[in-house]
Amino acid sequence: MSPTSGAPHLVNLAAQEAAALPCPWPLRGLKIAWLAFWAAAATGIVAVPILVLAPFSRTGNALFACARLWARIVLCVCGVGVRTRYLAPIDPGRTFMLVSNHQSHFDGPALAVGLGPISFRWIAKRELLRIPVFGRCLKASGNIFIDRRDREHAMASIRSGVAALPRGVSVMCFAEGTRSADGRLGSFKKGGFAAAIEHGLPVLPITINGSARALPRGSVCFRRGTIELVVGAPIETAHLAGGDLTALVERTRLAIRDNWRPAP
Repeated sequence: MSPTSGAPHLVNLAAQEAAALPCPWPLRGLKIAWLAFWAAAATGIVAVPILVLAPFSRTGNALFACARLWARIVLCVCGVGVRTRYLAPIDPGRTFMLVSNHQSHFDGPALAVGLGPISFRWIAKRELLRIPVFGRCLKASGNIFIDRRDREHAMASIRSGVAALPRGVSVMCFAEGTRSADGRLGSFKKGGFAAAIEHGLPVLPITINGSARALPRGSVCFRRGTIELVVGAPIETAHLAGGDLTALVERTRLAIRDNWRPAP
C-alpha cells in the first residue's frame, strides 16, 4: 500500500515539532545522560527477575509484567504519561493481532504501559537481540524476532511465533516496520496480517498520538507530555481467506489513520 500523502492531517509532524521545540546543546547533553542512566538502571532492575523467572514461567506473563515495569520507569523519569481511549469494548482474554503506527522510540513503552489489561508479545527485529542484557530479556520474555532482510523467513517466524502463543496472549506489531521518517503514515507490511488470517485472530488497530513530540525520530531530547493510545474496534478475521489480505491491510490502515491527530 502507498502512504496516504494526500491526507491533509498526515503532514511532516516530526520535522515541524523538532523545529518548533529546539533543544539547546547543554540541555541536550543533560537529557542524553539522564535517559541513558535510567534506561540502564531500569534494565538492571528487571533483568534479574526476568532471567530467574524465565525457566519457570509457562505463559511468560510474569516476565511481561517486568517489562511493563521497565517501560513505566523510563516514561516516568522523562515526564511522559500515557492516556488510553477505547472506542469499543475489548475482551482482554482474547488473543489479538495488535497493530499500530510507529513514530518514536517511546511507542513501545507507551503501548506496554497503556494496554494494561492486555498481555502481549512483540514482533521485533532480530538486531535487538544483540543489545547486552536487554536482548536476553527480550528473548526470555517470549517475543517473536524476524529478519527484515528475508521476507519469507520473517513471515515464517511470525506464523510459528503466533502459533506458539499461550492462550489469551496477544501479539503486537508496528505495521510500518520502522519509525516514520517524516511523520506520515507509511505503507504497511503484510506479515502480521497474513498470520492473523491464518490463525483467525482479530486485528486490533491502535493509533499512537503524541509520541513524535515526546521523542522525535533522530533525537534523544525528550519532552514532557502525554502519549495517547486510541484503540479501535476489533476487525474480525475468522471469515477471511488469503485473498482478503490486501483489503484487511487497507481497512486496518484507514482505522489507524482516522484516529490520528496532532500531538497534545
